[in-house]
Amino acid sequence: MTTIFKFGGASIKDAEAIRHLGKLLAGSHERPQVLIISAMGKTTNALEALLAAARGSDESDYRQRLQALRNDHLATVEALFGTQDNAVAERVEALLSDLDACQRKYRDAERAHHYDRTIGFGELLSTTIVSAWLNEIGIDNDWHDARQLIITDATHQAANVDWAETSQRLQALSSKRMGIIQGFIGATAAGESTTLGREGSDFSAAIVAHCLDASEVVIWKDVPGLFNADPRRFDNARQLMQISYDEAIELAWLGAKVIHPKTLAPLRERQIPLKVRSFKTPDAAPSVISEQGDDDATPAYILAEEQVLLDIQPQDFSFMDEPRQHQVFGWLVDAGLHANLIDGGAMRLSLCLDAHPARLEPFVEALAADYDLTRHDDLTLLSIRHPTQAQLDALSAGREVLAQRSNAFTAQRLFRRGECPETWRIPDGRDG
Repeated sequence: MTTIFKFGGASIKDAEAIRHLGKLLAGSHERPQVLIISAMGKTTNALEALLAAARGSDESDYRQRLQALRNDHLATVEALFGTQDNAVAERVEALLSDLDACQRKYRDAERAHHYDRTIGFGELLSTTIVSAWLNEIGIDNDWHDARQLIITDATHQAANVDWAETSQRLQALSSKRMGIIQGFIGATAAGESTTLGREGSDFSAAIVAHCLDASEVVIWKDVPGLFNADPRRFDNARQLMQISYDEAIELAWLGAKVIHPKTLAPLRERQIPLKVRSFKTPDAAPSVISEQGDDDATPAYILAEEQVLLDIQPQDFSFMDEPRQHQVFGWLVDAGLHANLIDGGAMRLSLCLDAHPARLEPFVEALAADYDLTRHDDLTLLSIRHPTQAQLDALSAGREVLAQRSNAFTAQRLFRRGECPETWRIPDGRDG
């Protein structure tokens, strides 16, 4: 029985968390064949800031950010291993030296290329520390470089997997000792670093499971499973115990943060169930995504904040017809943006987008040459799967609806963020 475990950044955020992970594995009834590990805590965000500093002109800012990364990781090493054995610290220092050299080499390169050369250092650092700690406490494992196993094309920041080559390389791994592999990263056949998209560590686990024909994947989170709403924002959210691949994919597409949208397709193809468990309460019953999911049309509620609405109209008062839409969506793809809501009419197109300045502003600039734009910032998008009209009315009461979309299974409403509560409540009735 081959099991793949994946641990995210919150589960290894510091020395105490890494010790807890070791205890969890030591007490587990079944040792996973492969452990997929994310970067520690908020390291990916810190690396993105480091990259921006490297591409800028403030050398002092860059040096301070690099030193902060060094301090955080070496503090974790010292807390785990003490100051006597410096072998792990030396490996961490070597990786940080490589990271620094990478910034010098690629700071003037195309940003996506520079990004993929930089961001994976978070996973390389975390897995180096976690692997050493597990070996220290008697949980034998081998550290593997995902860039030599997960082979992709050269589409930076959203690489496509070469399934045949990746499968061949993964199947060559020894099954006698647990393997530790970085999530989120891969490389081309020529060795050029790539990434699988933000939050791509879940996808990494699915790739490994698919290629090894695993019996199950377990994703360990700081919540006990999948919920019909974010329990931090909805005070009466409830756990979904069984859910089908199809329903989970729909929720991921709408922006549910628990499972990465790319993760489920390779698992579904091989009928590999995915369990979502809590590393805080490992004995609690997990949520299970499988072909036998219980799709009882339980409503699910998804919030996306920091949204921008663009109302787009041709400057020559022509129709927003297929050629016009083809042009707009082409620019959208080029910018690397995803429309979270699309609405339109004869002479307009409305797009709700994440407020991602580095991607959004070039898209807006491209539109402005041929289109009149009306822009609304700082919005909240509420998406409801399997809604009722009563629920829509209750959750929209007292708020201006700037845009909306509905079909037989899903409804979306876009509100001003300032009109939305910090804590929502699912209306009485079909909330389970």
